[in-house]
Amino acid sequence: MSKWFMENLFFQSLRSKQIAVTVVSLTLFVAITTLVLYEGTQKSVTLQVNGEEQEIKTHAHTVGTLLSDQDIEVTEHDLVTPSVNTSIEDGLSIRWEQSKQVAIQVDQESTSVWTTGSTVADALAEADIVVTENDNVSPGLQERLAKDNKITVQKAFEITLSDGGAQKKVWSTSTTVADFLKRENIQLNADDRLNGKADGYLKPGSVVEVVRVEKVTDVVEEPANFAVETRSDPSLLKGREKVVQEGKKGTVSREFEIVKENGKEVSRKVLVEKVIAEPQKKIVAVGSKLMVASASSKKSGVGVSRSNSNAPSGGKEFYVTATAYTAYCNGCSGVTKTGINLRSNPDLKVIAVDPSVIPLGSKVWVEGYGYAVAGDTGGAIKGMKIDLHVPTKNEAYKFGRRQVKMKIID
Repeated sequence: MSKWFMENLFFQSLRSKQIAVTVVSLTLFVAITTLVLYEGTQKSVTLQVNGEEQEIKTHAHTVGTLLSDQDIEVTEHDLVTPSVNTSIEDGLSIRWEQSKQVAIQVDQESTSVWTTGSTVADALAEADIVVTENDNVSPGLQERLAKDNKITVQKAFEITLSDGGAQKKVWSTSTTVADFLKRENIQLNADDRLNGKADGYLKPGSVVEVVRVEKVTDVVEEPANFAVETRSDPSLLKGREKVVQEGKKGTVSREFEIVKENGKEVSRKVLVEKVIAEPQKKIVAVGSKLMVASASSKKSGVGVSRSNSNAPSGGKEFYVTATAYTAYCNGCSGVTKTGINLRSNPDLKVIAVDPSVIPLGSKVWVEGYGYAVAGDTGGAIKGMKIDLHVPTKNEAYKFGRRQVKMKIID
């Protein structure tokens, strides 16, 4: 092979390499230029996905296309701002919050809601459930929604609490009395009691009554009454009494157990009783001597004749209201309180008196009647009243009722 041929072959090979390099360089230039031009047509946007932000460049024409390019599937309950049909512009801010279904239990009723909110309060607001400060919400209103997406609401209701007699209205979500007392930090002492069962159920308007019971002891010294002993005395006129020995009260010490409910005493029981000073009994002599009637004051006995003597010089003088009666009046037996038989002795002057004013058996003088004995009593004869014995009803009617002066002689 000639030298010329070899040189010619070398130059042809070199030219082919130069062409290939040129073609590759041109292709690379075109590709780079195209890439630069393509990248230059992308738009920068801010995309917030469930609270996390990122800056991205996109050729997407709408928000929906952009989200699809990011493998984000938008459902009807999701929050997309601006809307999926919004055209992409450079610098646009896009927010997508994925919705979640939340189960809500309000007392005995169940419901659910789709929400894009992050807190319990957001979900309740989405479900149009209004809660008050007294309601019990779990989890708390400001808590983030849990993974199980479940909310429980116990609605509070008003009940009446009576503790130790003091009443007040209380809002509660407790369903039993025991739970209510625990939540209100109400402690019952050993003797306290509930008017009702601790495991009883509560409902609006219920009344929880706590009775505070207190047991205390008290030692009291009290007077002890004396006994009264009566003794028959044949020397005293019947109807008269005489104190032989005055009574004197003693002293006794008593220890009481006192039970109080809500501060008021409900029972008192004697635990110990001790006599400090014995009482002295009172002895009273009761007359048993019967008055013996006589036709004249000159004879023995206490009867007085019907003479109208002038007023005696001595004795206690006073005025009384006087009426008259007979031994045959309605309901009368004819025998006086002191034992005088007026039917057998119709002319005796006897008056009925109030023994607390004029002692029975007293000899008296009555203006217009004369000397007499206080030998009877009467149901209507009280205080400054007397009733004069006369033989007949006509005399009684004639006497009527009048003010008279009288004296107690003996």
